[in-house]
Amino acid sequence: MRYAAVTERLAGLGGAKWAVHARARALKAAGQEVIELTIGEPDVATPPELMAIAAKSMLAGRTGYSNGQGEPGLLRALAARYTARRGREISPSQIMCFPGTQTTLYAVLMGLLGPGDEVLVGDPMYATYEGLVAATGAKMVPVPLLANAGFRIRAADIADRITPATRVIFLNSPHNPTGAVLTRQDFAEIGALARAHDLWILCDEVYEDLVFEGVTFASPLDLPDLAERVIVASSISKSHAAPGFRSGWCVGPEEFIKRLLPLSETMLFGNQPFIADMTAQAIADGSPVSAGMAQRFARRAQLVRDRLDGVAGMRVHLPDAGMFALVDVGAVAEDGQAFALALLENAGVAVMPGASFGVALRSWLRLSLTQPDEVIEEACRRIAAYAAEYKP
Repeated sequence: MRYAAVTERLAGLGGAKWAVHARARALKAAGQEVIELTIGEPDVATPPELMAIAAKSMLAGRTGYSNGQGEPGLLRALAARYTARRGREISPSQIMCFPGTQTTLYAVLMGLLGPGDEVLVGDPMYATYEGLVAATGAKMVPVPLLANAGFRIRAADIADRITPATRVIFLNSPHNPTGAVLTRQDFAEIGALARAHDLWILCDEVYEDLVFEGVTFASPLDLPDLAERVIVASSISKSHAAPGFRSGWCVGPEEFIKRLLPLSETMLFGNQPFIADMTAQAIADGSPVSAGMAQRFARRAQLVRDRLDGVAGMRVHLPDAGMFALVDVGAVAEDGQAFALALLENAGVAVMPGASFGVALRSWLRLSLTQPDEVIEEACRRIAAYAAEYKP
């Protein structure tokens, strides 16, 4: 039988990257004790007051069809939030709502890219980005992110890779998996390149509310001279510990939103009104859980560094935001994937191989910081002990 070309482009770019996580879940289902440090699931439950709003909205009959752009109340709440945070007027006509950040990014990239186009993406990158770009038929051009530069993408490295086919600079700040946070100056320098070459800037900002103490969040939306070419995406998945509600959005130029609307209507024709009502209230009130999560994740990242940095030659990179810490096991094993699988099978600790996020992290591991301190402590003890005896 014949299949569409997109199925070939996406072959191997889905669940294969999460093989260690899947194996860990299978072992747990079989009764084996496993410390799971793989995915970025918030370490608190969705605030009950938000669930109460969703339930009340459902009982009030808010279960019918919506529209392709988003419920008016949510669009107004988001416009008010971004106007206040970015220091310039953002209107509801500049916003479109989707079921989560992943769907948002898919739709946005489908609206910006096509076969023959190129998109510049930092390497390492979140595991789904490669598939998101491949789905459009465009070519992903990796831009190496260097550990000695704090894994922050640099304008000079972007400039070296711009070609006549380049259409989009795809950013992620705060960054997954490294926890790097770009500065206003970083965005100004990258923005100058975008203007010079007439490029779009797309920035995934889903970890905005999980920036650690002493670190300042910045966004390309902060810079008025980039307004015509910047699109940002986010959701309540991380900030409000509500990943299962799948409630996300993008903010960009009004003309872009108009052009994207038929695509949204073709894909979805609207989100769930009761989830929109919950999200609108969440945005208006702010998150009751994000500050606590940020404090705990920062503390646990330091714990990982204290317990593992220098042990058996391992190196720990401290994040500035987000839910993860990176551990370089290159002194122990060149192949982080093999080490991660062996660590799971022999020590009962599940971590993500860095290679799932790009070739730049081939010898690294990503550890989720969403388990309690004592569990992180035990995981580090097992990792240290196993690294000391590991034989490739």
